[in-house]
Amino acid sequence: MPSILTIDDLHVSVETETGPKEILKGVDLVIRSGETHAVMGPNGSGKSTLAYSIAGHPRYTVTSGSVTLDGQDVLAMSVDERARAGLFLAMQYPVEVPGVSVSNFLRASKTALDGQAPRLRTWVKDVRAAMGRLSMDPAFAERDVNSGFSGGEKKRLEILQLELLRPRIAILDETDSGLDIDALRVVSEGVNRAAAENGLGTLLITHYSRILRYIRPDQVHVFVAGRFIEHGGAELADELEANGYDRFVAAAAAGA
Repeated sequence: MPSILTIDDLHVSVETETGPKEILKGVDLVIRSGETHAVMGPNGSGKSTLAYSIAGHPRYTVTSGSVTLDGQDVLAMSVDERARAGLFLAMQYPVEVPGVSVSNFLRASKTALDGQAPRLRTWVKDVRAAMGRLSMDPAFAERDVNSGFSGGEKKRLEILQLELLRPRIAILDETDSGLDIDALRVVSEGVNRAAAENGLGTLLITHYSRILRYIRPDQVHVFVAGRFIEHGGAELADELEANGYDRFVAAAAAGA
C-alpha cells in the first residue's frame, strides 16, 4: 500500500545555555512512496534537526506543526512506534553497540518490527544475500555493531538494515559522508534497490551532489536557516555544486 509522509509548518527548538533556540522555522514537505527528495544546504542550516525531529530524538522539542504518516500522528508516537509504523533513520554518525553482534541486532530489529521472529533458515539466507549485494564480508555478521567499523562499513550496515527491514519512508542523514567512490556506488545501489523493490519514499540529506549522480532525486530542496527557500529538479543540485549556497544564504537573510 502506498504511503505518504506529510510535514506541515514544523517548528522545532533546542535548549541552550541561554534558553530555547528555534532551529526549524516552519518546514513543509510531502514525501510519497517511490519518491526521492534531496535536501541540500550549508552546515548549521538545520537539516539534521529535521531528520532527528521526525525520528523522535528527545533533544529536539516540537513547538508547533505536525508530522503524519498515512494520516497517523507521528509526533504522538514513541521512537519504537515510529519505526514500527514504517519510518527509518540512517544516521550520519552510526553509534557503536559493543556486545551486540550484527546478526543478533538485525534479527532482534526484524522481530520487534513484525511482532514475531523471522524463520531462521529463511532469515539467514536473506541476510547473506543482502550482504552479498552490498559487498560485505559475511564475517561482519558476527562482529559487534559498528565496533571498529570504518566509515564505509558503518554506512553499508545502515543500508543493509534498510534492505532487510523494508520501511515505508527512509530518512538518510548524509549517508554519503566519509564514503570513497566504490562505497558510495554500492550504498547508492542499495538505496535504489529498496526504492524499486519496496516503493520506498526517501528523504536524502546531503551537502554535495555527488551521491545524486547515483540516486536520482525527483525533487531537490534548498534548506537554509531552518526552512526551505527553493525547490526544483535535479538541475538545482547541479547549480548548487557549481555556485554554492551564497545566493540562497543571502536570500534567507533578506527574508528573515
